Amino acid sequence: MSITSNRRRNSRFRRTQRSAYFYVLPAVIIFTLLIVLPGLHTLYLSFVNWDGLTAATSAGVDNYLALVQDPLLLGALKNALVLLFFFTLLPILLALLVTALIGPGPRPGLTVLRTVYFLPQVVPLVAVGIIWRWMYNADGVVDSTLGFFGIAGPVEGWLGNFTTALPAIGLVGTWALYGVCLTLFLTGVQKIDSGLYDAVTVDGGGRIWQFFAVTLPSLRREIALAASITGIAALATFDLIFIATRGGPGNSTTVPGLLVYRLAFTTGEIGAASALAICLMVITGLYVVLVNKIDRSGAES
Repeated sequence: MSITSNRRRNSRFRRTQRSAYFYVLPAVIIFTLLIVLPGLHTLYLSFVNWDGLTAATSAGVDNYLALVQDPLLLGALKNALVLLFFFTLLPILLALLVTALIGPGPRPGLTVLRTVYFLPQVVPLVAVGIIWRWMYNADGVVDSTLGFFGIAGPVEGWLGNFTTALPAIGLVGTWALYGVCLTLFLTGVQKIDSGLYDAVTVDGGGRIWQFFAVTLPSLRREIALAASITGIAALATFDLIFIATRGGPGNSTTVPGLLVYRLAFTTGEIGAASALAICLMVITGLYVVLVNKIDRSGAES
């Protein structure tokens, strides 16, 4: 009797398992068509010489070797690392500071605050680039505001100066991504057991000690998620740079994503552009893996 019932349970389980695959199948098909197949095609193109019109010829690993030897790519990678500071580290630190100031527990207007700070994510980056390019002009809002306090901006405008262009773009990224980090952290704080804060208070700890002893360790997952989201945005940024500076002045704001565009649509080097896109994908993947590894090691300790 038990053997028969076990067989029936196993049979029902297999039927349920097979039906579950049908629910997953549409998502798998869409993911394959939109992500996997284009990715494989890009990988193939990275090993050929092709201008998009004539017949492609085999290039082996020459496209990858040319990238390694290109000083422009090294400069673009350095710019991407600088943007990583503005797009990732700075928004996370600012969001943690505001989270510490707000403190644990429900606060009036907290939902409205999260909505307001998340709004930059709703605005397309193309529109953001146009607005901030106007604000950074020599006669724009930024210079007018600084001039009110007696501070003079660059004569060429913030985006036209070799020294200030990249930090100016970085601060736009800080403004755009800060709200994501703050929303994640404020949501995470609401899930922390209030008894932990009471225990710190009983031990004589104040707001600062509550933050470092309870809030910061409890937000480890949210911090890792924020670092992944903002880091990917920093490494893969294109539209903001393209609209605001086109990589200028000179190549002071050129990033790998913009180089992919130039190689593919300006110089017609589809193979080199594909090779750079693959390298950028690998670098981004390694960054996400590193962040997750640090998160797991922190959890285990």
